[in-house]
Amino acid sequence: MKFPIRRILLMALLGGAFLTGAYFAFVQWSSQRGLPDGLIQANGRIEGDAVTVASKLAGRIAGIEVREGDPVKTGQLLVRLDDAQLQARVEQAAAAAAALESQVASARLGINLLKKEVPLTTEAARAGVGRAQAAVATAEAGAQQARRDAERSRDLVAKGFTSSQQSERAQFALDDAASELRAAREAAVQSRKQLAQAELGGDRIRVREAELKALQAQLRQARATLAEAESVLADLTIRAPVPGLVATRMREPGEVISSGAPLMELVDLDQLYLKVYVPEAQIGKLRLGLPARIYTDAFPDRPFEATVRYIASRAEFTPKEVQTPDERVKLVYAVKLYLKSNTDHRLTPGLPADAVIRWKEDAAWAKPRW
Repeated sequence: MKFPIRRILLMALLGGAFLTGAYFAFVQWSSQRGLPDGLIQANGRIEGDAVTVASKLAGRIAGIEVREGDPVKTGQLLVRLDDAQLQARVEQAAAAAAALESQVASARLGINLLKKEVPLTTEAARAGVGRAQAAVATAEAGAQQARRDAERSRDLVAKGFTSSQQSERAQFALDDAASELRAAREAAVQSRKQLAQAELGGDRIRVREAELKALQAQLRQARATLAEAESVLADLTIRAPVPGLVATRMREPGEVISSGAPLMELVDLDQLYLKVYVPEAQIGKLRLGLPARIYTDAFPDRPFEATVRYIASRAEFTPKEVQTPDERVKLVYAVKLYLKSNTDHRLTPGLPADAVIRWKEDAAWAKPRW
């Protein structure tokens, strides 16, 4: 059956009018669904700043204390590496430090003892010198007297007034006095030497003090070696640097890891944000610090307060998982909306959510409308 050309043209005009009317009806319906002026809606997924937990040292994993999804607190034990060798090194360094501490203490006692002995020894040596000098003086006087007695005896013998035996006894007395004088003088020399030796006590104290300083330097070095060994040993016990949730666990016990190898990732549940994409035509309305509200399917009637903290400086093509009211929009800007709080940690990374950003202060809040 053939249709006249005029009838075909009429049907085409009627169809075009119908499509035009449908389009304007759709536009009007879409405009009624849109948000009030001053609000921008977007959607995305909740994310968090991940902290990668890694080992400073190479070694074998002795144990992992947490699994994916476990909440952790700052300082909580996460991973233990085998520490047998380092433990022995710490014990060796501790023994060396203890030995030097004992030597330092002994040196201090020796110096204190010298400081007490030196004055006493010096004073006794000075007294000995005095006694020796007095003995020399007495011996010199005795020797002079014996010499005079011997000379008189010889004169008397020569004149015949006394016997030669008397003269011999006087000579013997002179010899004894001379011998005593020599002994007294030798004793005086020895006493002066003893005084000089005693007066060197100050130098001995200074030598001991220098030795003490050397021991103290060795002790500081030993303590530093011990502290270094203990620090390295502590690095084998890996703890949580921040509170959060174990997002990814990358290793298992028994594995041998290299220095700097990542072990797990933590996400701070109190520092979450919703990463959304705003069309290029609307990005100029946004600025840092604007308020926003985040809605999730789990809590549709409870919006979470957020703030615009990041606006990308460059546009990108619309990601596949992002919904936009206008499919013709090809370029969008990434925007991060940081949650002001996450009570009871109800929101977690990976959760899809919608957001409404208010860029006019007098605009009334409204829920997202897609």
